[in-house]
Amino acid sequence: MNKKRVLISVSDKTNLIDFARFLESQEYELISTGGTFKHLKDAGLNPIQIDEVTGFPEMLDGRVKTLHPKVHGGLLAVRNSEEHMKTVQEHEIGLIDMVIVNLYPFFENANSDISLDEKVEFIDIGGPSMLRSAAKNFTSVTVITQVEDYELIQNEIAETGNSKLETRKKLAGKVFNLTSAYDAAISKILLEEDYPQYLNASYRKVLDLRYGENPHQTAAYYVSTTGSGAMKDFDILGGKELSFNNLRDMDLCWKVVNEFKDEMACCAVKHSTPCGVAIGTSALETYTKTFECDPVSIFGGIIGMNFKVDAVTAEELNKTFLEIVMAPDFDADALEILKKKKNLRIIKINHPVSDAQTWVKVDGGILVQDNDNQFSEDIKTVTKTAPSNEQQKALLFAQRVVKYVKSNAIVVSNGDQALGIGGGQVNRIWATQQAIERAKEKFSGELVLASDAFFPFRDVVDFCAQQGIKAIIQPGGSVRDADSIEAADEHGIPMMFTGMRHFLH
Repeated sequence: MNKKRVLISVSDKTNLIDFARFLESQEYELISTGGTFKHLKDAGLNPIQIDEVTGFPEMLDGRVKTLHPKVHGGLLAVRNSEEHMKTVQEHEIGLIDMVIVNLYPFFENANSDISLDEKVEFIDIGGPSMLRSAAKNFTSVTVITQVEDYELIQNEIAETGNSKLETRKKLAGKVFNLTSAYDAAISKILLEEDYPQYLNASYRKVLDLRYGENPHQTAAYYVSTTGSGAMKDFDILGGKELSFNNLRDMDLCWKVVNEFKDEMACCAVKHSTPCGVAIGTSALETYTKTFECDPVSIFGGIIGMNFKVDAVTAEELNKTFLEIVMAPDFDADALEILKKKKNLRIIKINHPVSDAQTWVKVDGGILVQDNDNQFSEDIKTVTKTAPSNEQQKALLFAQRVVKYVKSNAIVVSNGDQALGIGGGQVNRIWATQQAIERAKEKFSGELVLASDAFFPFRDVVDFCAQQGIKAIIQPGGSVRDADSIEAADEHGIPMMFTGMRHFLH
């Protein structure tokens, strides 16, 4: 059996010894570097150090060790090219048939609390270079970047004496998939531009989902390699696996309750739309108020809370069929109670909302914008009558909720509950009618109304007056603002303009 050579340089040494022993048994010569050499040697294997191949010592604190023609020539030489073979023989370059490399842990350190200089030291140069050289020459060279592929290659070599061409091609594709994400992560840290010339993404797959929005669609879940985030690092404490729709709804639900940083808040979401939002002074009260907003739609929905869930609240939650209960923490008793429902997904959220941008895929392109994370600091009363302090508080509560309702969006509130939510309509008056009707079914007291965008006509104000709405908040900005203000003055309804709309399409 002809001697083949494998170059091994890994930071993740999981299962490496067993695989290296197998390769040695198949007459592979092991070439290695630094800590990997020591790891193999200590295990009783017989690696040779890279400087024996190159004739140069490792230098510059290990920054230069494999960047050498005797490495890359051995990887890139085309085996069926007479000229290539003549060249490597002339320069005494030995062929390298396999590369096993995983990169310095830049992903793991990109978002850590270390200095930029320290992060730069985690940028791997030699590793990606070797991987790319080996991957380009996949017709002859096997390149492995994942521990999970050791077994596959071992089985193929045991069966035929070599890896299969189709396997080598796939592994080469994995290389460029990895290095492109690796470079994208580095670029993001160094460039610090919101809208760079090239839009790079660096995400790692963590889950193959059963299906997408519908059963006939395939789907997977990826998380950022560089940033943190509420939907990246949550803990699943109970229940069945998450779905595509679950994850989308969780994201929206957590964003809503995060708007209320100084208050206990709860949100119910159904089909990517809030169906109930409330604030309160205790866990049970806050959830109960949320449930009361829409006892019908909450069935099969998702509940998010920005407070610790206690046992009495857990008992109440279990009275309704819910897909998910999510919160920053759970009492031990609460967790035991919730786990009685085997399919209920119990999610512990560990981080606040952190996304800075929204990406929307269109056919052939991507729209990128910064997140709608502002509220107006210049809210003005535009009518002769000003809202009372209580009405102002109620309007501001409704305004925080309306931002998360699909446009056209209207929220009707009594001050601590979003009792009527109308959204996704093609005109504003329909959304208004829907929201007020729902609110009045559940509440007979004073109600206020928030709109995500201006009123194009006075019809919304006239309908609000007819239905007894006591105060209105909207962005303003219509060419017919004067008509809406006049209507509000006629009906004695105080109205405030924020000067900032919150469309969510």
